Amino acid sequence: MSDTGTVIGAREGSLAILTLSYPERRNALSLALREVLFDEMQHAMADESVRVIIVTGEGGNFCSGGDISSFEGVTPASGRVRMQRIHRVVRLMINGPKPVIAAVEGHAVGAGLCVAAACDIVVAARNARLSCTFNRIGLLPDFGGMWTLPLRMGVGRAKMMMMSGRTIDGEAGERVGLVDLVSEPGAALEDAKALARDIAKGAPLSNEFVKAAMARGPASLEAMLAIEADAQGVLYGTEDLQEGRQAFLAKRPPEFKGK
Repeated sequence: MSDTGTVIGAREGSLAILTLSYPERRNALSLALREVLFDEMQHAMADESVRVIIVTGEGGNFCSGGDISSFEGVTPASGRVRMQRIHRVVRLMINGPKPVIAAVEGHAVGAGLCVAAACDIVVAARNARLSCTFNRIGLLPDFGGMWTLPLRMGVGRAKMMMMSGRTIDGEAGERVGLVDLVSEPGAALEDAKALARDIAKGAPLSNEFVKAAMARGPASLEAMLAIEADAQGVLYGTEDLQEGRQAFLAKRPPEFKGK
């Protein structure tokens, strides 16, 4: 079976919305879809008019994981190359300058769950179906999942999810830290947009520095204080700080430019 599936990129003001589109396979990550996801994510990260990126899925599901129909004939060497190409997307989502929000409805399974976990914020319907089932087909979590899931859930809970293959819903996901905001069924994307608009009102350089600092993972107090001093020093010299200060004193909304 040839690779199909794509990612539909759309803009709503300062928001970029990337929709995983392979509905006949619950938006499984075909090879073609992965390549377009990287391209669309790269374009959105580079677009100066974009403040926040939302990743969602078409047809009532987020993503059912890797497209198993494309695994035929994969060798150890070619499988490693596949992982390296996936890692381009992971690095871009985690290290890129723009906040990324996952809007999850229905199934977020395997690599689909890891795509969501790589986002800065996860908005999920309370009846979403979240599971990490790589060991059911003889693989281990990819798409950065062995880094993102323990950071979100803690090591023990992440191991339990990875090893048991159990499915939890969005409400349970919020309780364990996998989900950040629970929505009513069908409302995840709209709630993600509302949150994204709130984020977009802030100074983009501030959000970029917060994201860059947090992407380094757990750090010692002294290491984080050093990051804080360096980043704050840069921000003190920005036009946005002057705009934010003047807007505060004038009691008006600021108009940040990311400079």
